[in-house]
Amino acid sequence: MIIIISYSVRDSMIIQNFDDLSTTDKKKDCLEILEVGLQAANPENIIPKFVTPNEIKINGKSFNLEKYSNIYSVAFGKAGDTMTRALNAIIPVKSGIIVIPKGSKSVMKSKKFQIFNSRHPKPDQTSVKAAKEIMKFVQNKRSDELIIFLVSGGGSSLLALPDDITLEDKVHVTDVLLKSGATIQEFNCIRKHLSKIKGGKLVENMKCQGVGLVMSDVEGDDLSSIASGTTYMDDTTYADALEIIAKYKIRWKMPDEVLTLLENRMNEKIDTPKKARIENYVIANNDDCLNEMKNKAEKDGYTVDVMHVFGDIKEAVTKILEKISESEKTCIIFGGETTVKVLGKGMGGRNQELVLRLLKNTQKMKKIVISSAGTDGVDGNSVFAGAITENVKVDLDLMKEFLKNSDSGRFFQKQKGNIKTNPTHTNLMDIGVILK
Repeated sequence: MIIIISYSVRDSMIIQNFDDLSTTDKKKDCLEILEVGLQAANPENIIPKFVTPNEIKINGKSFNLEKYSNIYSVAFGKAGDTMTRALNAIIPVKSGIIVIPKGSKSVMKSKKFQIFNSRHPKPDQTSVKAAKEIMKFVQNKRSDELIIFLVSGGGSSLLALPDDITLEDKVHVTDVLLKSGATIQEFNCIRKHLSKIKGGKLVENMKCQGVGLVMSDVEGDDLSSIASGTTYMDDTTYADALEIIAKYKIRWKMPDEVLTLLENRMNEKIDTPKKARIENYVIANNDDCLNEMKNKAEKDGYTVDVMHVFGDIKEAVTKILEKISESEKTCIIFGGETTVKVLGKGMGGRNQELVLRLLKNTQKMKKIVISSAGTDGVDGNSVFAGAITENVKVDLDLMKEFLKNSDSGRFFQKQKGNIKTNPTHTNLMDIGVILK
C-alpha cells in the first residue's frame, strides 16, 4: 500500500527528473522547496479560493453569478486551459475560447471550448486567427450575459491583431525587443500601440458584462502590462513607445511602417483606452509561490530570507550574493524575472543563466546549492525549466565562454543539472532557492 502512495505522489510531481537530480540530501531539500512553489502556481489550487457555484468573491467584492442568463469564458495565456478547467469544474460555463502556446497540449477536452495553439514569444497566423475569433465572440454576447476572462502571462503574443502593419512587421519588432534588454512593461507598451486588441481594446465596445481574473507575471502586478492589458486599459502613450525605441537605440532596426504609425498616431493625439470597461482582479502572483516555499523551508528547519529579483541579471546576481549568509542551515528564496541581453546563439534562458552566474561567483565559498526555475516550465529557448547545482569547482574560463554565447542550457546539460518539467500550463514568473 505504501508503495502505491509513494508512486502516486511522484506521478503528480511537476519536476519530472526529481529523482535524477536529488543526488545529495541538500539538493533533495532544494528541489522539494521548488516543487512546492511550482504547485502553488497551479490554477487548480487558485481559482477555488475565489469562485463558488453562485458567486465570484474577491477583494471584498461579490459577483452574483445567478443573475446572468449565460456564463461564458475567454482564456488566453500560458495558464489558459488549466484556468478554464478549474473554473468549469465549479460553474457550468456555456461555451468559450482557450488560447495557449504551441507545443502545450490542452488539458481541456470539452467540445464546449474552441482551442487555439499559437506561437510564443513571437506571434503567428494562429495568434491573429484567435484574436479575430475572440473579438467576434465578445461582440456577439447580450447585455444579460457574462464573460469571465481568464488572463495569464504569455497572452501578448498568443493574441495578435496588428493595427495597420503586417504580422511580419509585428514579429520583427517582437524579435528586436526580445534581444534588447527592455523590461516587460516597456515591451508591452510598444505592443499595445501596434495592436487593435491590446490595452483594453478587446472589451471597449462589448455589450455584455465581464470580469477579468488575472494571474500576474509582471512586477507590481501591473494590470496594464499583464498580457498587454487586453481586458484592462492602458496608461502609456504613442510618445512613450517612441521613447522606449530611442532609449534602447533600436530605431534603425524598426520597420519604417512601424515608426510611421507611431509618429502619426502621436501627432493625431489619439490613444489607447484610459479607463477600464470591466473589473479586473489579480488572483495570484509570484508571492503565492514564495510564501509556500518559505513555509516548507522553515518546516525543514532552515532560517529563511525571501527576496524579489527584477531587472538586469548581473545586478540580480550581485543582490543575491549579498544575501548569502555565513550561518549554517540558511535558505534564500527568491522570485521575479530578470532581463538578459542575448549575446550568442546558444541554448538556455534567464534561470539557467542566473544559476551559472551564481556558480561562477561562489567558487570560493563553502558548499551551497543553487537553483532557479520558470513556473511556466520553459526557460528561454531551451526545453528545460531551469537548473540546479552545487558550487563545485569549475574552470572559470569555461563558464565565461558559455555565458559569452548565452549557452547556459548546454553548460548544465554537461553538468546534468537541468530541471525538466515540460510546459506547466501556468505562469507566475520565476522562483529560486539557495541552501547552505
